[in-house]
Amino acid sequence: MCTRVVSDADLKSKARALLDEVDRQGRSITITRQGRAVAILSPLKRRRFRSPANSWAGRMEIVGDIVNGNPDIWDVVSNPEKDL
Repeated sequence: MCTRVVSDADLKSKARALLDEVDRQGRSITITRQGRAVAILSPLKRRRFRSPANSWAGRMEIVGDIVNGNPDIWDVVSNPEKDL
């Protein structure tokens, strides 16, 4: 992929437009000072949004009755010193 080369003076005067260009086109811009590359202005690698819905689907299994199961477990949560 070809990158555009811009001098530091151009960067100073056109920073906002260059940022917009990088965002729109997704290509990097090399910044030079006195003809020598000193920095690269590049777009962020954006992660795709993943919905949290069903994020645990297929990764865990509920074993037993978690609603009407062992009521003593809730006593342990509220009173840790109690032995089961």
